[in-house]
This record gives sequence, structure tokens and C-alpha cells, in this order.
Amino acid sequence: MNKKAVLGASLGTLSLFLAACGSSSSSSSSGSATTAASVNWSSVTSASAGGGFNALVAAAKKEGHLNVVALPPGWANYGELISSFQQKYGIKITSENPNGSSAEELAALTSEKGTSKEPDVVDVGPSFALLGAQKNLFAPYKVQAWNQIPTDAKAASGDWYFDYGGYISIGYNAGTFGANPPTSFASLLQPQYKGAVALDGNPTSAGAAFGAVYAAALANGGSFSNIQPGLTYFQQLAKAGNYVPVQSSPAVIESGQIKVNIDWDYLNAAYAATVKGKVNWKVFVPSNAKYASYYAQAISANAPDPAAARLWEEYLYSPAGQNLWLKGFARPILLPAMQAAGTANTSYVKLLPAVTGEPTFPTPAELSQAQSLVASQWPNIAG
Repeated sequence: MNKKAVLGASLGTLSLFLAACGSSSSSSSSGSATTAASVNWSSVTSASAGGGFNALVAAAKKEGHLNVVALPPGWANYGELISSFQQKYGIKITSENPNGSSAEELAALTSEKGTSKEPDVVDVGPSFALLGAQKNLFAPYKVQAWNQIPTDAKAASGDWYFDYGGYISIGYNAGTFGANPPTSFASLLQPQYKGAVALDGNPTSAGAAFGAVYAAALANGGSFSNIQPGLTYFQQLAKAGNYVPVQSSPAVIESGQIKVNIDWDYLNAAYAATVKGKVNWKVFVPSNAKYASYYAQAISANAPDPAAARLWEEYLYSPAGQNLWLKGFARPILLPAMQAAGTANTSYVKLLPAVTGEPTFPTPAELSQAQSLVASQWPNIAG
């Protein structure tokens, strides 16, 4: 799943950029009196502006098709999201390059521009959402739940909006460490974890691994303006022989190659479900090391199926769509609002590792500095 190979950014990291991403027009625009047949859905910025949700559904069904890209079926439950949308609306979805990266998604918007194969929608990392908006690759659109999406989780213009994400977590084999399980980053330095601890990729290129370094910094007296303690921590972990450069996956967990994995909580939780009955995999988010990251949705400015693209976004931000992400162990952006409204599936919520309080986030300058330090120091740490 190459979506892992995208350096993530947090909600707060992007807040300073939002004002530059467009106007702040509301999604509650007055409805159009025109009929669905006469609406140019390529330029419609909300369902109400196109004549209402029913008009959008009718137009999307008439198109009957939707192109998506880089959506692995096993990633955050996208397989069920796709199948449920098709079943609900009778719209056929063509899913291209499911293991592609965010960079490849933006490239497809350019290489397939003007063709029937161009992606109608994309799901990209935050930095690529900003880049796509800067290159005018996206069509502004505000879903009906727009006002429930936090201000710092969307472009004011409607060019993009966060959808799902998670926190850095520690997953471990409880069968191996049942009597003395890990409780923090510090505990992983103990001799019993020799050759046991893995990351989800390389911190110089993988968002989860980079997040692990930042989380380790927070746990060791650092801050978002000082990631050095996180690098020092992993240097100590490697020197102790506890860190192993093995790519995490259910297969290596089941084989016993790794017994501890530092990763996004939604991936560690998914691993627990996958290896259930074979490995007793437990997951927790360290209370002193909260680092969160989210992905973003956007509609192609040249979507060949513009109404279906907008209906897809409406579905993703409906309680049904948000709960399906939740079922895939990802934290949907509307989860707090849904919990307040009583529409979140409580059985799915219980599957998530517990997180209390509000996390803090790096500024763009802090994030850039951290990435530079990781890029320069990690090769010497990992060997």
C-alpha cells in the first residue's frame, strides 16, 4: 500500500495555509432554480447550488460512472466503501492503480486530462492537497456536512478537505510480552525487546515512520520545534539492537519477525484483526507522544463524471460513509460531530485505541526543519 510512502502533515500544520487556498463562501448557498438537466455540474460548488441533493443524485445516476485512483481495498475499508456506493446508487466505479501514491494521483490528473480515464476524485496526503490546489487541479465543492468539518481540516475554498486519519501507536505481540508489555517509547529500550521493534517504512520517505520519530521526540523531552530527541531515541534503540529494519505487515507479525510495530493506530488495529487467532496483537497510543495525520479528498477540476464525483464526496461525508471508514479502524474527520449527534457506530469506536485530550501540531516551519534533520541523520542511525 504505497499510500504509506507519503509524508503526512497534521491538521494544525496546515492551518496557516488555508487563507491562501481560496474564498470562504458557504456551502449553504441558495439552491438553483434550474433543472438538473441544465446544470453544469463541473462548476457546481454545493448540492444546493445545483438544485438540491436529489438533483445531484439524478445527474450522477445518469452519468452512471466514477473513476477513482490509488484506493487499496484493504486500506481504511475502501473496498466496502466502493462496493456500498455502487450498490446504493447503481454507479459503476473504475478503480485504477489501487496501490498508487499521492504523487501518482496528481500525475494522473495531468497525464489523463481531458480523457474518460482521468480520475474524478483523489485521496491524497496533506502536502499533495496543497500542491494540487496550487496547481489548480481541483474543483471547489462543499459537501452538505461542510460546517461540521473543522476549520483547520479544510481549504476555505472547498478545494480539499480532510477525510480520515489516525495517531502514531505502538502495537505488540501480547503473547510474547504478556507479563511485561510495553507501556511507552522508553520501555522499548529494555533488553527484552532486542530485535523486536519495527517501523512502517523509512522516516525519510514514509509518513508513518516519520511520525514515529516525531512521537518519540515528544516522549523524550522534545517538541515539534525539536525533533532531535526522537532521532537520538532511535539511535539508542538501534545501538541496543532492538530496532530491526523490517517493513511491517500482517505476514511479518504472524511469522514473528517483528514483535513490536510503531505505526498509525488504524493500521496496527487492522493488523490485530487480520492476525486474530494466530497472534494476540495489542495496540495503544502513548499518552505523552500524540502525533496525528489525516488524508484529504478533492474533486478533479476536469472530472469526466462531475456529478458522480460530487455524489461520491457526499457519500463519504455522510454517516454511512464515515462509519465505514471507522469500521476500517480509521478515525473519520466527522467522528466528534457524529459522537455528539449519536450517529457514530459505537461498536466500531470501541475498536480504536483510546486517546484522551487534544494533540498538538507542528507549524509548517517546524515540520520542514524536522524533515531536513531526519533526512540528514537517519542514514547514520539506521546503518
